[in-house]
Amino acid sequence: MDIRLQKILSTAGVASRRAAEKLMAEGRVTVNGEAVRELGTKANPDTDDIRVDGRPVRPQGRRIYLLLNKPRGYVTTRSDPEGRPTVLDLVPGLHEYVYPVGRLDYESEGLLILTNDGDLAAALTHPSHEVPREYHARVRGTPDARALDRLSRGFVIDGRRTAPAEVAVVVTGAGQRGDQSVLSITIHEGRTRQVRKMCEAIGHPVVRLRRVRIGPLTDPILKTGLCRPLTGKEVDALRRAAGPDSGLPPPPASEPSGLRRGHAGALCAKAGKAQGSSQEAQGSRLKTQDGGRRPARSESGR
Repeated sequence: MDIRLQKILSTAGVASRRAAEKLMAEGRVTVNGEAVRELGTKANPDTDDIRVDGRPVRPQGRRIYLLLNKPRGYVTTRSDPEGRPTVLDLVPGLHEYVYPVGRLDYESEGLLILTNDGDLAAALTHPSHEVPREYHARVRGTPDARALDRLSRGFVIDGRRTAPAEVAVVVTGAGQRGDQSVLSITIHEGRTRQVRKMCEAIGHPVVRLRRVRIGPLTDPILKTGLCRPLTGKEVDALRRAAGPDSGLPPPPASEPSGLRRGHAGALCAKAGKAQGSSQEAQGSRLKTQDGGRRPARSESGR
């Protein structure tokens, strides 16, 4: 059966659909020896010779689902032309091909999913599914009610209006001089550096940004630089968060993480050792680092 090349590559765990489109545009994907650049081209994975960079695309084996607590100073990609460390450097014991789901910029930290399940990755990142992502943003000053209302209602950034967000002040008097605050900001779209640009637009630039939740998924005790396999319940919850219209195929019968717990624990432990104690110290929880006072919960737009 003929299937779109992007879907074949994502199902095989080669790349997310978005990344697969980029591979095609760069002429790195061939079908029966011919480079394919046109998006939407179909092929038969059972009969056609499909290759990326000359390497044959094989049917996917086990599916891998990992939750990583990304530190600052890592790019959220498999490789970087500038030679900066990537999030894949944090899982040196993993030999399967996985890729990060969504964006988390170089200076940001927090929860990030690594997987080779292209269908789930596409469902979680497509804006039409509105999977929420919550961030704790330490900002300069304390936004007043009007600024919080602007954040919650949405406004135009880079020529496009942001979708409504859920906003709350969770810490005041943060920072060494007590002149900063921590906001909880939940968005349902994944535009580049969106939270930073939103806070900049209201006059309260971000000092530090951490993602603390992806859909129903959170883990306040996972240390910075470490990862762990997702449980079956967590993978099922992510599928439900993507909604009934996501078109996700039924989950495989095997263990959802795709890894034996011993194997996963070992590779994630190696990731922690690779990070070193300095990054572990950096990963202490935001509210502990900042000091500051937690006000009575002040919300806007919920």
